[in-house]
Amino acid sequence: MVEIKEIGEVSTEETSPGAHSHITGLGLDENLKAKPVGDGLVGQEEAREAAGIVVEMVKQGRRAGHGLLLVGPPGTGKTAIAYGIARELGEDVPFVSISGSEIYGTNLSKTEFLQQAIRRAIGVEFTETREVIEGKVESLEIERAKHPLSPYMEVPSGAIIELKTQDDHRRFKVPEEIAIQLVQAGVREGDVIQIDVESGHVTKLGRAKDALEEEEEELLGVHAVELPEGPVQKKKEIKRVVTLHDLDMANVRAGRLLGFREEEITDEIRQKVDERVQKMVDEGEASLVPGVLFIDEAHMLDIEAFAFLNRSLEEEIAPILVMATNRAMAKVRGTDEEAPHGIPGDLLDRMLIARTRPFERHEIREIIGIRARVQDIQLTDEAHEYLTDLGEEKSIRYATRLLEPARIVAEKEGSEVVEKKHVERVEEVFTDVSDSVEYMERMRRELPVMKYLTG
Repeated sequence: MVEIKEIGEVSTEETSPGAHSHITGLGLDENLKAKPVGDGLVGQEEAREAAGIVVEMVKQGRRAGHGLLLVGPPGTGKTAIAYGIARELGEDVPFVSISGSEIYGTNLSKTEFLQQAIRRAIGVEFTETREVIEGKVESLEIERAKHPLSPYMEVPSGAIIELKTQDDHRRFKVPEEIAIQLVQAGVREGDVIQIDVESGHVTKLGRAKDALEEEEEELLGVHAVELPEGPVQKKKEIKRVVTLHDLDMANVRAGRLLGFREEEITDEIRQKVDERVQKMVDEGEASLVPGVLFIDEAHMLDIEAFAFLNRSLEEEIAPILVMATNRAMAKVRGTDEEAPHGIPGDLLDRMLIARTRPFERHEIREIIGIRARVQDIQLTDEAHEYLTDLGEEKSIRYATRLLEPARIVAEKEGSEVVEKKHVERVEEVFTDVSDSVEYMERMRRELPVMKYLTG
């Protein structure tokens, strides 16, 4: 059981949310038409509507071929759309994101790496009576400590959280594993959360009605929820989702404790897990929850990986496959043949394809505003416009990555608001990719020592 201690008064501290923690869906209306801004997503109406149709097919039990391929330039929100698909299907639906190039940087075989990714993207839902702490976050302090491998980096080491229900009001000290989840989920004052005391799993249920701002509901798709009743700490029937890979690993660990020499997940272990899960499903004790497997840089996969995916996704229970690429024609790795997007024709022919396009200026401005809001960074109008200029001229990634450095500079100058001068200062010291390439090309022409460096 996770150690959660009740304590006294606390203060608050800022947190840093995950990159896509603000996305709650695809921002579609009841007719699957995309709103200009909705559920934390901006623009890309065509691709979002395509994703919404895929979600509807899944909900109706119809398989959308082998999934969805998103094609478009870098920085056009392909990962965000894939994440939105998972959130449309449910808050606890598994979402697994990998890059095609990762299969070459692991000690696992390519097929084992993909097999684990697939099983991480399939959940098993149980309904259990669990001890939980639940309520509206009145205050939150994230405690930080030096990273064990880097003395210059701080990581969450624990948290002090104050929770309130209609009938109770308590404060707790929670350990590192819960603190990390609180940060990654972007939990802040006014959110209603639930923490499973035994496993430490954190669920963000929504935002308390008295804390919800109209802008959050319209633009970010944040859901208003009632303040929970009863005590903060109680026993409650909840739904819990674990993945097939979680169950595989639990059996591996159990084998080690019993003295078995299992150092990897074998086919026998997976078969036993599948048989046990199938029995629970048949007896009504659990249900399967197919999630989303997102593979970025799909053109980096090779013919062996594509063949494995093709075969694995024929299984009766398989995740929704979403792949992304920014290539046009490319060689299928491991062969001498070129193919559209570097993907073999037999797989490509079975996928639906949607396009993402470069963002327009008003969309760039909205995206920067959302990212600043999620990171709790206040921008002056002038700073916001200047960042929009940078996003339009260079890239959105470059502009949004300047937000945190600009905040640091502003704080050093004693300002709680990021002004244009703060953005200009960090722009001077942090270059974007196109400028860095141009700089190195110029150095290669001008410096004798670099003239022979062509790789």
